[in-house]
Amino acid sequence: MTFRFPLAPVFCAALFSVAAYAADAPATFSKDVLPVLQKNCQTCHRPGEMAPMSLLTYAEARPWAKAIKAAVVSQKMPPWFADPNVGHFRNERRLNAKEIAILSAWADSGAPEGNAKDAPAPVKFNDGWNLKPDMIIEMPTDFHVPASGAIDYQYMLVKGNFTEDVWVTSAEMRPGNNKVVHHGEVWVRPPQSQWMRNAEPGVAYSNGEMRRSGAEGNDIIGKFNPGIGAQDFTLGGAAKLIPKGSDLVFEIHYTAVGTPQTDRTKVGFVLSKAQPKMRYVTGYGPQASNLLIPAGDGNAEVVSEITAQDDVILAYVQPHMHLRGKDYEVRVIYASGESESVFRGRFDFNWQFGYELAKPVQLHKGDRLVGIAHFDNSANNAFNPDPKKEVIWGPQNWDEMQNCFMGLLIDVKTDPATIFKSSGPSLQKRVPGKGGPTLSALEIPKQ
Repeated sequence: MTFRFPLAPVFCAALFSVAAYAADAPATFSKDVLPVLQKNCQTCHRPGEMAPMSLLTYAEARPWAKAIKAAVVSQKMPPWFADPNVGHFRNERRLNAKEIAILSAWADSGAPEGNAKDAPAPVKFNDGWNLKPDMIIEMPTDFHVPASGAIDYQYMLVKGNFTEDVWVTSAEMRPGNNKVVHHGEVWVRPPQSQWMRNAEPGVAYSNGEMRRSGAEGNDIIGKFNPGIGAQDFTLGGAAKLIPKGSDLVFEIHYTAVGTPQTDRTKVGFVLSKAQPKMRYVTGYGPQASNLLIPAGDGNAEVVSEITAQDDVILAYVQPHMHLRGKDYEVRVIYASGESESVFRGRFDFNWQFGYELAKPVQLHKGDRLVGIAHFDNSANNAFNPDPKKEVIWGPQNWDEMQNCFMGLLIDVKTDPATIFKSSGPSLQKRVPGKGGPTLSALEIPKQ
């Protein structure tokens, strides 16, 4: 099965709207274009962020007018990969037909500035942050990135010095060097966790030396991916907990860029002013560590599953695969036998967005979350490291992963390590020469 998402309706509506908008009134930057850029683009397109150019002012945007039109009409920008027919999301980034028409008409009419008095006030961004942190914790030492070669995932323990429980309403992980940080997470390592207990603070350890155990209550407090921004945890009156005595672990995937580089990444927190009603936790959902992708397979299916052990609310999904990843679906199979897809979307290794469910899903004991992924391991995939290779789970880009970060709301007294157990396809043994596991491994309750 391959997912194909309909783009034509928005595209056609935009074309009709361009003509209508141009006939109605010439679009100008100050009156028409700037509000669209402020709403949809400037979070990334400003100094210090990942986008290659700033779009804060007319002088900065004008040279890119035709490129902006091409990007929005083709729906390349803003990047957003969710199937419009499956699920609704609080952080949706699609431009509507009118917004596409405005940007297109402006480019077609010579990109006029218009009257500066028509411009809205500039958006106020916090210097270097997308939030205003009450607390900032930085890696205590630089990580030295070599000029070339593959770099293992790096793990650095940072002493937290948390003398009491701390509740966090939002957080942001910010690279010290955008050139080389592809993505990363900052984990809370609670005092009972054995993970990296003997690690020396400030020293970077490779993936093979410091494997993570999700059964010890480790929780992701901050994430970085291009375009992901700050993360908010206040849904339903919730917040994230950093237990007294916890440390932090910075997990970072670095990419060499041809010259030696250094990085010192940091994370910022906004602290809760009140006792939260629920606890927000982030970690791995269904995971197919037993995956096998046959050589040359252009549409290899891999399925994973977890089963709820207690009441939990699913609020956020962020699929994770590597260079062969094509698409991903999150399906809920309720204990009653009913099922629904809450997310389906294309996968792009360079962006890896998170999707905030507009209507979070209530799960009870026995309900299952299923991850359904497809991979292109053929020569037609320009990013494929080796189409002749049978691929299994591994941490490097030329290996593969099939898992999904999930944001969950639980009772403040619930131990996050007890929420889910791997089940079904995720428990199958890998069989050499046989791909999967696939949908055929799912157990569907009888009605």
